[in-house]
Formats: sequence, C-alpha cells, structure tokens
Amino acid sequence: MLNNFIYKRFDASEIDKIFSLYPIENSIISSVVNIEPAVVNALNRLSRQFILFDHNTPVPLENRYDTPQTLGQDRLAAAVGANGLSPDTNLLIIDAGSAITYDFVSADNRYMGGNIAPGIKMRFTALKNQTKKLPLVEIDEKQIIPLFGTNTNDAILSGVVRGIRYEIEGYIRTLQKRVKHFETYMTGGGAAYLQTVMRQNTILEKHLVLIGLNRILLYNLKPSEKGIK
Repeated sequence: MLNNFIYKRFDASEIDKIFSLYPIENSIISSVVNIEPAVVNALNRLSRQFILFDHNTPVPLENRYDTPQTLGQDRLAAAVGANGLSPDTNLLIIDAGSAITYDFVSADNRYMGGNIAPGIKMRFTALKNQTKKLPLVEIDEKQIIPLFGTNTNDAILSGVVRGIRYEIEGYIRTLQKRVKHFETYMTGGGAAYLQTVMRQNTILEKHLVLIGLNRILLYNLKPSEKGIK
C-alpha cells in the first residue's frame, strides 16, 4: 500500500488530486452511505477500469448471505481481504468500528454470514442517552480496566470494555468447539485497543477492508488489464 488518506468530505476535486500524484490505472469505490455522482463520474473518467462495488460485483468468495443486497460492503470486503491473506483457512473477522461485526469465512472459501453488535462508543452513548443520571464515559487507553468499578465512571468503563472482551472471547471459544482450526482477524478503529485487553491471539490488520477491495478490483479486471492477451 502506497498511502491512505482520511477526509472529512470526499468530492471529485480530491480524486483529480490523487490521480495527479499517483500512477493510478484502475479504481474501485465502496461506501456504506450514498456516493456523490460527481465522484463516480470522475473515477470512471480517469480510470481504465472502474468498479462501483455493490452486491452484484463478483468476488472471489461464495457469498452464502440470504440477502446479499443488505450485506455491508465493508464486511464483505474485509472477508475477502482476510481470505486473501490466509487462504484455505477458517476465518473469524472482527471489525470494531461504529458497530462491531463478526463474520465467518470457511476454509472452502465461503462467506457464511455474521453478526452485528453495538460498538464501543455506541454502548457508552446508549447508557448516557437511555438513562437519566449515567454520565458519558470516554476511554483512556492507558487506564487499567478494573474487574469491578468502585465509582460510576469505572463501573461503566469496565462494564462496556469487559463486556466487549467477553463477547469476543465467547465467539472465539464457541468456534474452537466447532472447527479444528481458524484464525481471527481484527480491524476497525477500536481493534488495536480491544486487542490489548484480550487474552486470545488475534491478527491485527487495520487495512483489511482496503486489502479486500484491492483484491476484488484485481479479480474483476479485464484480461487486457491483467496483461493477458
């Protein structure tokens, strides 16, 4: 990966800047929200081959989700990315973002589905908004999480963080009883912090979705774009 950028707002002018800085030939875009038509038009204009990733885009996995049109593109891209990094392996993919998603890919390259749970910030916010007296708690990543809090702030902090830890470890223990071997990938903004409070070994890959999108792009290139005549 050459570089990655974070934008507060991404528009067509930014695409022109990126293409002027790097020798980009092909592109893919994915979003869980609406994409501005101008962005799509710019990518289509500047790319030899452009892919607007959606549920109709071919991927190098068999998708067993009953409603592929409702499956988050980031979830599927992360699954494709993990499968590319660890092929022919059972995989648990945990994406700790606004929500925490748990997805499973089988060793025979099938996306089998997954679950969605509230993320770290969402749990803190829900406790604040759904009660009258509980405060909004912020995580201090250097703070040791107590088993039981001796004040309300620590009680919320421990309840949320340990709750997520036990949730993740519960998925791992359950899979250990059902499959002989699997690897666990973690990604998303909260993954690095959660990994520090867990006991099980997991693979941290913050660019897992981008790795998956690149693999999907390569998978869909026309033979001429792959150098095949």
